[in-house]
Amino acid sequence: MGLIVRVVAVMCLLACGAGSAAAQDEDDLIAKQRVFSGVGPGLRTVKRGADGRLYILASPAPGLLVFDAQGKQVLSIGELPSADTGAKASRARITFGEDCDGAADGKIYVADRGANLIQVFSAEGTLLRSVPVKNPTSVAALPEGEVAVGTLREPHLVIVFDKNGRDVREFGDPEPLSEREDFNRYLSTGQLATDAQGHLYYAFTYVPEPTVRQYDRVGYAGQDIQYTALEAMPAAQAARKEIVRQENKGQQPSFKRILTAVGVDRTNGEVWIALYNTLLHFDKEGNRRATYKIYTPQGARLEANTILVEPDQLIIGSDPLGIYLFERPDKKNLK
Repeated sequence: MGLIVRVVAVMCLLACGAGSAAAQDEDDLIAKQRVFSGVGPGLRTVKRGADGRLYILASPAPGLLVFDAQGKQVLSIGELPSADTGAKASRARITFGEDCDGAADGKIYVADRGANLIQVFSAEGTLLRSVPVKNPTSVAALPEGEVAVGTLREPHLVIVFDKNGRDVREFGDPEPLSEREDFNRYLSTGQLATDAQGHLYYAFTYVPEPTVRQYDRVGYAGQDIQYTALEAMPAAQAARKEIVRQENKGQQPSFKRILTAVGVDRTNGEVWIALYNTLLHFDKEGNRRATYKIYTPQGARLEANTILVEPDQLIIGSDPLGIYLFERPDKKNLK
């Protein structure tokens, strides 16, 4: 009996120590400043293309803005010509953009959900082709002119098109969360991201346990990065109950987002996800490194819908509050 008591006591101490260590990783993260002040309502995404340029998409206006590596705007698509004669402006060609990405060769891909198209532009903004895709929700440029597309209702999670717009492969099955196939497909809607090693990341928007799945370029699934800590269980249980409730009532699926944004460190594959104003950092093995609550410089909650992970900073955006610059907290002790 004495031995059992000692073992239990040691386990309690270890558990308390682990809890304290986890608590030390939780912190408030305050933005340094707002950037790109002209963008706010309608913000969809902020991405760094493989060509080094910065892409900002806000729908329906101002559309797609492109900045060079020095931060100068060089292109706009989907808005009237601006007063800035240094920026090349094209006539509106985007109906309603949901996502965008830039390839290493400068080609620009826009998931135009309003037109059910993937619009492909040259580096100068010339429309090269339009690829029909029903309800495109996310897009990611891949090597060798390929592009990955996430949709709302197609059978597979990801469709890959080659440089000529041909469907060359599809992969990823919806998560079995319901007895109804339409629920499973809707609940498996996701956001795409990539890294420099050619991995594709699929972040499930509505899965009760926030999940990011890694794929290789040809579509073989790797590890899942999941947030399954004890503090996440009540929200996950509530989400599963809501699935059953809607299923039993025969409703069309309509759910609140769970995972609201994803960003990947392209250099090492570390993943950052947002659950509204909670920011989670995972290493490349899927271990949670830290948790933060994120705020604007004025102290307002920042509910993220886009995350860009840069070498020394995070660029996090919110509709309608705009785009904010944060120091990377994981880099502070390395300076």
